[in-house]
Amino acid sequence: MAIKKTDNPAINRLQPLISWVLDIFQRHAGLMAVLAFVSGIASYVLVERKESIAQFIAAVMLVSWILLVADNWLRAGLARRFGWNISPIVIRFLTQLVHQESLFFALPFFLAVTSWDHGQAIFTSLLLLCALVSIVDPLYYKVLATRYALFVAFHSLALFVVMLVVLPLLLQLTTQQSLIAAIVAALLFSLPSLDRLLPPGRWWRLPLLFSMLCLMALTLWQLRSWVPPAGIRLTDITISHQVDTEQRQAGQNISKLTVADLEQGLYAWTAVRAPRGLREQIHHVWILNGREVDRIVLDIRGGRDAGYRAWSHKLVFPPYPAGNWQVQVVTASGRLIGLTRFKVVKSDLDDQKQTQQ
Repeated sequence: MAIKKTDNPAINRLQPLISWVLDIFQRHAGLMAVLAFVSGIASYVLVERKESIAQFIAAVMLVSWILLVADNWLRAGLARRFGWNISPIVIRFLTQLVHQESLFFALPFFLAVTSWDHGQAIFTSLLLLCALVSIVDPLYYKVLATRYALFVAFHSLALFVVMLVVLPLLLQLTTQQSLIAAIVAALLFSLPSLDRLLPPGRWWRLPLLFSMLCLMALTLWQLRSWVPPAGIRLTDITISHQVDTEQRQAGQNISKLTVADLEQGLYAWTAVRAPRGLREQIHHVWILNGREVDRIVLDIRGGRDAGYRAWSHKLVFPPYPAGNWQVQVVTASGRLIGLTRFKVVKSDLDDQKQTQQ
C-alpha cells in the first residue's frame, strides 16, 4: 500500500516503515482482529490484577477512535504542515482496522456477561456478526461500505460498544453513566456521517438531523435491557434460608420449596464482580410467574476477586405465592447482570402429585 512522497525528508524516511506495516495488515486481514481480541481478553483478565495495564489498553482504543473521527482535520494538517497527502484508500483501510480493533476488543467483555436465555443474546450475536463482517473484505467493502446508511449504523455500533467497555475502566463510571455517555458519544461521533446522508441546502435538513439523533437515542435507551453490562458480572447467586453475615456466605441453595417454608423467609445472596474502584447500585428483583413483586436496592463496590457479596432478605410474600419464581440482578438502568430460578409449591403432597402427572 503505497504512500506518496513529500518534500519533507523526515517524513519520507518514515514512509517505508509505514508502508511495510500497512502491507502486513493488508496481506493478513485478520491480524488486527486477533490482536484486538487478545487485548480484550487481557484487559478482562487484568482489570482486577493489573488495573493500569487494562486502562492503558482501553486508552489506546479511545485514542484510535479520536484519530478516526478527526481524520479530515488530521489529513489537512499533515498536508499543510508536512506536505503529506494520505490516500483515501489508506484512510478506508485504517477505518476498517479501527472497526476490527473495537469490535474484537469488546467481544470478550460481552461474551463473559451475556445471559443467553435473554434478549441480551440478540445483541451479543449481532456484535459477533459485525466483528466477522469487519474481517471479511467482500462483505465489508462490497456489501457494507457501498450502503452508506448501513455503514453509519455499523460505525455507530462499533463506537457504542467500545465506549461501554473503556469508560468504566478509565473513569470508573457506573453502568448507567457509561450507557448514557456511550449513547451520547456514538451520536456525536456519528454526526458527520449522518450529515452526509441528507441533501444540502434544504430548510428541513437540520430539524430532520435532530429528529434522527433523538430517534436513535430513544431506541438505544428503550433497548438498554438487551445490552449486557460489560465489565460487571455475576459470579454466584444463591437462594437460601440463611446467610452467615460474619463470613458473608450463603447457606444451601434452594431450587424448590413449599408455601409453608416461606415463613422462614428467603435470602437472595449474590457475588457481583466489577472493575476496581467502581461503585454501583444494583437491584434484586423478585418475580413471580413473570410479574415483579418486589425490588430491593443494594450498593456494591468493585475490586474483589470473588465479587462483592451482598444479599437481600425477603420476609413478606404475596397471598398466593405458589408458582415459578425468579430473582433477577439488574443495574440501576434495568440491564440484567444475571438471575436464578426456584419453584414454590403448595405442599409436598401437591408436588408429588405434579411429579406423578
